[in-house]
Parts: sequence; structure tokens; C-alpha cells
Amino acid sequence: MKIVIIGGGPSGLMCAYQCSQGANEIILLESNEKLGKKLYITGKGRCNVTNLIDADNFLKNVVNNSKFLYSAINTFSPQATMDFFEKNRTHLKVERGNRVFPKSDKASDITKTFYRLLNKQKVKICLNEKVLDVKKDNRMFCVKTSKQNIVCDAVVIATGGKSYSSTGSTGDGYKFAEEFKHSIIETKPALVPIVLKDYDGSLSGLTLKNINLIININNKKFEQFGEMLFTHNGVSGPVVLKLSSLINRLDLKGSELIIDLKPALSYEMINERLIKDFSEFKSKSLKNYLKNLLPSSLIDEFIKKGNFDKDQKVCTITKSLREKIANLLKNFKYTITGLAGFDYAIITSGGINVKEINPKNMESKLVKNLFFIGEVLDVDAFTGGFNIQIALSTGYAAGKYLCNLV
Repeated sequence: MKIVIIGGGPSGLMCAYQCSQGANEIILLESNEKLGKKLYITGKGRCNVTNLIDADNFLKNVVNNSKFLYSAINTFSPQATMDFFEKNRTHLKVERGNRVFPKSDKASDITKTFYRLLNKQKVKICLNEKVLDVKKDNRMFCVKTSKQNIVCDAVVIATGGKSYSSTGSTGDGYKFAEEFKHSIIETKPALVPIVLKDYDGSLSGLTLKNINLIININNKKFEQFGEMLFTHNGVSGPVVLKLSSLINRLDLKGSELIIDLKPALSYEMINERLIKDFSEFKSKSLKNYLKNLLPSSLIDEFIKKGNFDKDQKVCTITKSLREKIANLLKNFKYTITGLAGFDYAIITSGGINVKEINPKNMESKLVKNLFFIGEVLDVDAFTGGFNIQIALSTGYAAGKYLCNLV
């Protein structure tokens, strides 16, 4: 049996290895000059390969279509991923938040493992070879590339989504799927910075820790606690990326981003502290006093947003003005313009409709021996190794099934 796998990312690599245990001939086609190119930029170059939690908790971190992944994640779990790499002499370590990385902190160790395994299994790896078209004539497929035409028994589409197009993720998989009458759920950038309207970029580089971030969209409220970062045109960081995946399919017109700068204190507690402090630091200007409450680089923006007089002595601040300061500390607002584009997205939301895919083996329900795995599917999760695990689990499911067909 001849099998062509299109895409040399984590899902394609895992699928190729599993297929090779039984299939006569495996051809892995990759448009880039090397395999696993996107893996090199994940986890800041260290490759956050999975998240070591049980399957049920894993699925709670999947934003879209977690039920579809139930079989795949339970069959090839995060622990199975750990075991797979450890067995193949790539040692891993678990860090904060159950995130798993190579012990060496080198993403290249993950791809080297696959290279070694695939070469041992005599998988034919074709680099710098772009797939132009995929057709099926009766039982056989014809895969047309930039270098050759391949006739084969089965095709696995592992082309990724649209995020990080520089790594070769150009959305070709959706085109191939549509040619076989599959429907595509509209793709959106996920795990992506948020662009703000009423913001001049002056806070770029400022990190805020232990804040509560709220997004209001048409009276729907989304909330996360943690760390965020101001960029040149908006905000990013862990809580922002997570929220972006929860809102990317909604109409963001008129939506608000609200930062609670003091989530550990209620409005009443802040007000009481201000009363006490204003009495104690009578001669201080408001700008100097705010150094007790805020990072220095945020003070000018805070004063501007509240339209306060920076030089006003705190002893002269009225009750209404004090309450306004307290309120702004709990409700530091911006208007959302939208999300940054696919070039800034870690993952793609949307893709091939999973209702048309068999969740046990990733085979198309419309076309026999056509499979879709990884990011090309309409499944996406939060940061922390979840998306690579999804790629590995779906690749494993398809590969194991194909192996057993032989």
C-alpha cells in the first residue's frame, strides 16, 4: 500500500512513523527545506511539546470541538507522548503549568527524533516539494507536486492552518478539502494579540502581572486572571491570547477591554486606602502619589485616561474625584478594534468541518482513504502544549489505522 502524507509538521511526522510500521511505501511531502519548521518557533524555540495532564482536563483546554478529540486524546494521551519521546532517547522535562519541553531546551531534538525514526523505517521524505493538486480516480489518488505526479492508495492532509505563513502554512489543505466537497468552517486567527482603538502605543513593552482582564461584547463577559503585555498597537501576553481564542468568532464591534489593576482589592477597599493615603501624604502631587499604586510607566496613561491634574495635591482631591480614581483602578478601559492577523497568530481557529471526519481515525466520511489531521481541522486549544498534542494525537490515530490496513 502506498500512502502520501502532505505536510511535515508534528501531525504529519507522527502519522508517517505510525504508518510505516505496516505500510509498503510512505512518501512524506514537505514544501519547506526542513521538517517541523513550525516546531522551531513554538515555546520560544524550546518546543512546548505537550501538557502533562489527564485526558479529561486536557479537553477542558480545547476551545472548539473538544468532543471530537475525545477518542484521539484518550488513545494517544500526553503521557503517551512523554513515553514516546523518552523511549526514543529524547528526554523531556515538566515545567510550570504542566508544560513539557525537551530537557535540552532545543526544539530541534523533537524533529531529529522523527528524522531518525523515519529514516530507520525507510519513509521517503521529499523536501522543497509543494503539492499543487490532489485528485481521485476510482480507487486511486493522484498527487501532483512541483516535481512529480504520484499515484497512491491513500492521502493524508497535514498541511496546517494559516498561522505563521512563513513556515509554509498557507491554507492549501482547505483548498484540497473543498475539491473533495468538504465544508470549511471560516478560519480565524487564534491565540493572537488584540488591537486597541484608543491607544497610542506609549505603553509598548509594559508587562502587568496579577491583573484581571475582562472583555465585554454585547453584554457577554469574558474574563481571565494573570499576566498581560502592551504592544505597539494593543495588548498580548498569556491572558490576552487565551481571551482572543474565546472571542475570535464573535462580532467585536463596540467591544471593550477592561483591566482591573487591583483585582485583590474591592472598590470599597481601594477607596478606603485612598482616604487614608491622601491624609498621610497631603503635600504629594497626584502623579508622585500614584507611584505607590502603579508601575511608573503606566502613570501618565492613567492620568490622561482619567483627565486628572497630575500636579494637584492629594489633600485637595474631592470625594467625587477620589471615587473616580478608585473606579479607574478597577476599570481601566480601551475600545477593541479587532484581533491581529494570521501572521501574529499561534494557531488557526476554524478549518475542515469535523462533522465530516471520523473521530477515531481522522478519515473523511465523504472520501474513502482520505484523511485530515492536525491544525487543518476545526479544532484549537489554549497555549501550553495543547495544540501540538492535538497534532500528535490526530496524526497517531490516522497513522495507526493506516498501519493496520496493510
